[in-house]
Amino acid sequence: MNNTIIHYDLGLVALSYVIAVLGSYTALQLAIAIPQAEYRSTVLGWVAGAAVALGGAIWSMHFIGMTAASMGMPVAYDPFLTALSLVIGIVASGIGLLIVGRGEGRPANLLVGGVLTGLGVALMHYTGMAAMIMPAKISYDTTLFVLSIVIALVAATAALWLAFNLRGNLQRFGSAIVMGAAVCGMHYTGMYALRMSHTGDAMPMTADSWFASSMGYLVFGVAAVFLLLLLFFSAWRSQRLATNEF
Repeated sequence: MNNTIIHYDLGLVALSYVIAVLGSYTALQLAIAIPQAEYRSTVLGWVAGAAVALGGAIWSMHFIGMTAASMGMPVAYDPFLTALSLVIGIVASGIGLLIVGRGEGRPANLLVGGVLTGLGVALMHYTGMAAMIMPAKISYDTTLFVLSIVIALVAATAALWLAFNLRGNLQRFGSAIVMGAAVCGMHYTGMYALRMSHTGDAMPMTADSWFASSMGYLVFGVAAVFLLLLLFFSAWRSQRLATNEF
């Protein structure tokens, strides 16, 4: 039974969408180099960059969305599970980008890459949810839980197709807007599936600290700066390629 109504800080919800769009656009900009890369080290470099952009942004969106939620009780986060969820998001994105980016447009590669990445994104989300430390037991509505996974699978497959089939900046930006909405849709569907029952357990004082309440803004700032640096690098690379200097 859900004994708590979740309220959201709409400012943080908006920031969670912005970071998802920025990360999606950055990943699309970096991913276009993967099919043309000639050397294994170069391929892995571009895959790593795009994976960090996409997986890191999805994780940042998730964490900002979590801090936007007021659950009527103090919440802290297990550091290990929180870090693990970030690693899962990046690795899952990297696997999908590598499979599809080097798959020469084969539909089977897109399907396999989309499924693996989508399941990885869903695992990232629910690992992040499991990291919550609060005086409540959590469970999920089965229908909404399955729906969130379906959304993750569809969003991941669409993202991978877009990453290797769009060339114009305007097209990629429009696609990033759609991808950001899909990522947020998966997250907030998963949140809506959440069911909580109070246990009355005591919580550590750190759960109500200024740092905990401001974490969403901190994560947004760090992620945004990092993604912008990746974008500048991508633009520099494109300019060097255009002048045959790279």
